[in-house]
Amino acid sequence: GKNEYDLLVIGGGSGGLACAKEAAQFGRKVAVLDYVEPSPRGATWGLGGTCVNVGCIPKKLMHQAALLGSALKDAQHYGWNISQPVHHTWSVMAQGVQNYVKSLNWGHRVQLQEKKVKYLNIKGSFSDPHTVRGLTKAGKETVVTADNIVITTGGRPKYPMHVAGALEYGITSDDLFWLKESPGKTLPSFILYVSLECAGFLTGIGLDTTVMMRSIPLRGFDQASTEYLTEHMESYGTKFLKRCFPTKVEKLKSNRLQVTWKNADLDTEETDSFNTVMWAVGRAPDTKTLNLETVGVKTNSETGKIIVDASEATSVPHIYAIGDITEGRPELTPTAIAAGKLLAQRLFGQSSELMDYDNVPTTVFTPLEYGCVGLSEEAAVQRHGSDNIEVYHAYYKPLEFTVAERDATQCYMKMVCLREREQRILGLHFIGPNAGEVIQGFALGIKCGATYPQMMKTVGIHPTCAEEVTKLHITKRSGLDATVTGC
Repeated sequence: GKNEYDLLVIGGGSGGLACAKEAAQFGRKVAVLDYVEPSPRGATWGLGGTCVNVGCIPKKLMHQAALLGSALKDAQHYGWNISQPVHHTWSVMAQGVQNYVKSLNWGHRVQLQEKKVKYLNIKGSFSDPHTVRGLTKAGKETVVTADNIVITTGGRPKYPMHVAGALEYGITSDDLFWLKESPGKTLPSFILYVSLECAGFLTGIGLDTTVMMRSIPLRGFDQASTEYLTEHMESYGTKFLKRCFPTKVEKLKSNRLQVTWKNADLDTEETDSFNTVMWAVGRAPDTKTLNLETVGVKTNSETGKIIVDASEATSVPHIYAIGDITEGRPELTPTAIAAGKLLAQRLFGQSSELMDYDNVPTTVFTPLEYGCVGLSEEAAVQRHGSDNIEVYHAYYKPLEFTVAERDATQCYMKMVCLREREQRILGLHFIGPNAGEVIQGFALGIKCGATYPQMMKTVGIHPTCAEEVTKLHITKRSGLDATVTGC
């Protein structure tokens, strides 16, 4: 018989919702399955996926809370009379953030209804390539059939199961954003994007925060830039345990958590106690209950991610996958949204356009933000050879930092170019205030193949930090001091 739906999307995150809504625009019959398994600590949330509930949105809002704390200190230098000491109340911030997230959950449900997309709050698994079965919360079995199925279930944080007590006593970012009360003295352990971002805003709102990092910060990013980023965090008040890895977590009678770790450099065992231990060891694809083996969807045996081709197709006809669940794709909301829309257009809109994953801009929202687009210096050297690239760089001081006498030692930018005559820009890296806003603007030019001479012909907006990008002229090769002087 005929399948019930033209398209079934499994996973109500950014990519899945974008794909479903786009398909509905073509008059197709579409359904979305979404179910949030509670975290080991019991945290749960509504429709919208990681970004809305436990990712970009709450993270950026809490980052903003920390920036406001820094602004209060600066304000006194600008003539504002602020009584000291200022105090931050976690519960007020958390309530505001969580209320906003819940409004987004509701908004997504309304949008699906308006676009006539069926929303099913069930946990589904494949029984054949066109059929998904699942149970409602009441235990009623639901069977959904569709001509095309898109898997967009994303990932959930992993726990370091080799560390005794990790699961019993630790939390992840899934839990941090839904805490009602302050986490207190916190240890974000292992150095990932979210670990640094959370450590940054926790320090910024006045909490004692220590980051444990086993190796280099932010693997895959430009290493000089990430070193400046962590240096600034240290000067900002975040403590770092470098080349350390935890071995066990125990609960004390005081309810504090005692963490034992190995210091690889000193070959010693050390301990300290914390109110909260947060694991940031990466995310595992959420595929265990999908029954992918039954229908023959191939995954990478090491990562568990679904293998797809350039058109997001899996090894099974009519089954597709997009977003964080797919092998070799950036784990970023905007790429999942774009890929989802393009997939729907190819399936139902007679389009042949594929998602382009090159030159995707991104930003790490640490106290001093780090935005980048294109290749890191290391990747450019590996791809083209050190003799064939030119790196322009500068240390600059944001005008806003001057009156407030803020340290700008780590405010840095770097443009990686091909050395040939055209000098095409391969990558841009920016550490400073509003990095995301800065990089978003330059990303268009770099996507269009901008060259160094074209950038130098671009008139800057004075006096901004972004303006300094249009004035980059000192090369690393020259060995000259790259500190910007004057205005």
